[in-house]
Amino acid sequence: MADVLLGGHTVKSHGVKVARIHMHDWLLLLLLLAIVGILNFIEPFHRFVGEEMMTDLKYPFKHDTIPFWSVPIFAIMLPIAVFFLYYCYRQDVYDLHHALLGILYSVLITGVITDAIKDAVGRPRPNFFWRCFPDGNGVFDEISGNVACYGDPAIIKEGYKSFPSGHTSWSFAGLTFLAWYIAGKIKAFDRRGHVAKLCIVLLPILAAVLVGVSRVDDYWHHWTDVFAGALIGTMVAALCYLQFFPFPNHVNGWAPHAYFEMLAERSVQSGTARINSLHVRRPDATSDTAYIACEIDRGTPKFISRDTSPV
Repeated sequence: MADVLLGGHTVKSHGVKVARIHMHDWLLLLLLLAIVGILNFIEPFHRFVGEEMMTDLKYPFKHDTIPFWSVPIFAIMLPIAVFFLYYCYRQDVYDLHHALLGILYSVLITGVITDAIKDAVGRPRPNFFWRCFPDGNGVFDEISGNVACYGDPAIIKEGYKSFPSGHTSWSFAGLTFLAWYIAGKIKAFDRRGHVAKLCIVLLPILAAVLVGVSRVDDYWHHWTDVFAGALIGTMVAALCYLQFFPFPNHVNGWAPHAYFEMLAERSVQSGTARINSLHVRRPDATSDTAYIACEIDRGTPKFISRDTSPV
């Protein structure tokens, strides 16, 4: 891909070709989108909630500080705007295409994982009590002791989707991908000491963190829900970025890569030094007459007799 990402390849000249090559990738995106829609219609597992468990589930039921409809705007549309700005600068359709495909895969794979876990776990939200009993009068089954909710079915359904946080996972999936993308373009890890570049790289991640904090402040999620969502989104974003933009090529000097590269160089130098200094005693020679010196000549070892006897 290093031969392709040289600029000068526009959407007009190479756009159709690139899209045709990755047609199956775009079709798979549609399948992921359909799965996300299906998972949102599925009734989640209704975990047992007894009266004594309501202590941690009686937080106020209030509106979102950050509504769900706004998440795609800053987690998907904002990064896409950055990708197009860079395209206007470099005129590189390959970079634009891979960035678009990468971030869409990042958020949709994250969405599938998040929603699947939500439906399977069925953890009650911190405000579950008021979702279940809008007037504040708790009703529990006399036999099982489980809640007997009588609130709005749609609100109750969402009340069983606490773990993990969808707002957080989607935000980290999109904004962490954007952070890696920016880091690659400004060469944030080139080991030249320009630490100020990290401020630019960390801004999207800070925004994702604040989204997660808002979910705890609004009592829609437990802190563990937010932590798990951040972990899922970050891991998927890193994997998707690696698929399209390998670290050694786009994030010069990335710490782990640079470290292992340094070890490899030292290993090669050490091996060469050992070969050049190797001396093997010739079986038919006396100790004061001759040695066999091994040297490297264009990668091929050859043996040279060296007379060390006194003149």
